[in-house]
Amino acid sequence: MTRLDEKLARIRAGRYTRSDFIIADAKDSDMGPSLTWAGPLRARDGTVERLRNRAEWLDQMQAIVEQDVVDIMLTSASNLEALHQRGVFRTSKVKPAIRANDTTDIWVMRGATYAKRPSRPFRSASLSHVATGTDAPAPGQPIVGTDLGLYSITFNNDLDADYASLEAFSAFRADASANRFKYFLEVFNPNVDTGIDPALLPHYVNDCILRCIAGVTQAQRPEFLKIAYNGPKALEELAGFDPSVIVGVLGGGAGTTRDCFELLAQAERYGARVALFGRKINLAESPLDMVATMREVTSGNLAPSEAVRAYHGALQRQDIKPYRDLADDDVVTEAALKIAPTA
Repeated sequence: MTRLDEKLARIRAGRYTRSDFIIADAKDSDMGPSLTWAGPLRARDGTVERLRNRAEWLDQMQAIVEQDVVDIMLTSASNLEALHQRGVFRTSKVKPAIRANDTTDIWVMRGATYAKRPSRPFRSASLSHVATGTDAPAPGQPIVGTDLGLYSITFNNDLDADYASLEAFSAFRADASANRFKYFLEVFNPNVDTGIDPALLPHYVNDCILRCIAGVTQAQRPEFLKIAYNGPKALEELAGFDPSVIVGVLGGGAGTTRDCFELLAQAERYGARVALFGRKINLAESPLDMVATMREVTSGNLAPSEAVRAYHGALQRQDIKPYRDLADDDVVTEAALKIAPTA
């Protein structure tokens, strides 16, 4: 039983405390931007030497799993296989998960324009191979990869595109059931202009989420959600509607260090119980220190501004040059977070 299982059980039983807040490291970026999204290899003095290669990307995943602070390590199926070959999860309480689909709105490779059109469904990963390593698993066959994946969908107020996305989601659920595979559901904000008033858009997304799982029984429902933080009103509305639907937030852009900690604090305050951060961890000067400080924020031990100072202190002790000086890094820059910043 992983730490994720234990935390989800307490949340579902109505026994949530801040120590149960779930943190995931989203290292699945090779399924979208691909080569470039392993990020830059950065020297201690701040200079960028080159882009990381796959081995270095795997090294960072392994280091974060072995740090034992995050609850989920989200990767591509191919990188999960490589991590298992290294024995990374053999005795770990960190839950491995894979990106189970790769819709066209995350195809943002260099020079590509796919993401400028309404999202279309697509899946690369084979659930049976990820779970058991076979095409047709026998009843009771042990899980050798993982039984958890992220499924992503984007609604755009486009009848044909959204219909195709919902049909693909239905097919995925059937495949997941056949392979004893669980999933969490990522619902992005629209990736094209919808014609919907921006003030109403977060509530349109909430409606789409609840509508697309309303006809789904508990056995096929997502373990939790992963959504953009669209401010406290929209998050409270969604999290307060049905306690059986556990809400998580995605990290979005890298932003400032204050943005990272502010998002965690506000998300927890307004009802989220999960945070799944990619760039905010991967592009940090020291990903391990970033993750450790994130946990201090979600546990309530540090306020966001205090956490920025603590993180800069960790960088200073290791002689790592920060991207920004402390004053500039302790500024909230993301629009949704400015609605209700914390002290």
